[in-house]
Amino acid sequence: MIEVKNLQFGYSKKRKLFKDLSLSLEAGHIYGLLGKNGAGKTSLLKLIGGMLFAEKGSYSVVGFSPSRREPNFLSDIFYIPEDIYTNDQTVKDFVLSNSPFYPKFDLGNFLSYIKEFEIGYDEKLSKLSFGQKKKAIIAFGLATCCSVLILDEPTNGLDIPSKSQFRKIVASVATEDRCIIISTHQVRDLDNLIDTVIILDEGEIAINEPVDAITEKLLFKTVPLEQSGSAIYGEPSLKGFTGVFYNTNNEPCKLDMEILFNSVLAQKSTIKGVFIASQV
Repeated sequence: MIEVKNLQFGYSKKRKLFKDLSLSLEAGHIYGLLGKNGAGKTSLLKLIGGMLFAEKGSYSVVGFSPSRREPNFLSDIFYIPEDIYTNDQTVKDFVLSNSPFYPKFDLGNFLSYIKEFEIGYDEKLSKLSFGQKKKAIIAFGLATCCSVLILDEPTNGLDIPSKSQFRKIVASVATEDRCIIISTHQVRDLDNLIDTVIILDEGEIAINEPVDAITEKLLFKTVPLEQSGSAIYGEPSLKGFTGVFYNTNNEPCKLDMEILFNSVLAQKSTIKGVFIASQV
């Protein structure tokens, strides 16, 4: 569904953000895109969405070249930025003016989503809090039924109940013909939602693996401090030492995305080697 090959991009001639980036994303998955500030997450999402243009390389999204911004491409992809800007329209008027651009838009689903988010159809967007505005736009994006849905820091500005509602609704719209990409620093907000983790570091894809494949190869657990010697990476915790280990005995475990992310930054070649070895 999304293919990126040998992509090169930068905001200046001297500093290239991506020098040779390749990435393949498939329908039927919810991807969690992680990376440090400045790693290029938003830039990558905007390249996929046709808002930035690569210098070299090739990339296609749902069979289209994003840089050409063809109507059939734009009507089948929806990008929700971190910062939301709205005018004085009501929610209803926003839907009436924007939904015609998305042929698969489902008004019934939209009304269901805003009801879950506790937003009125006749409320003015300008009167809503930042978090409420964001939920309204998220609801609209989900209701477009686009093949590709991109959410950049969607939980910023949401309170704890709203984050739970967000996870519930996104999980409900994940279908076999849809690709959802969520970029975030709030890794705990993606727990039990994403099925594939992408970590972007120093202009390259450090990891692009399903959660099941990660927990098959790596073990995330908390142990007494004296048992931490075999850890690939870890951090002291109130209960001892929380870390990532080689899962040599196929122990079941739950992915700790924060520890995984930190371990990639600290031991990238080691972590990458675990998955490269499994592909040989």
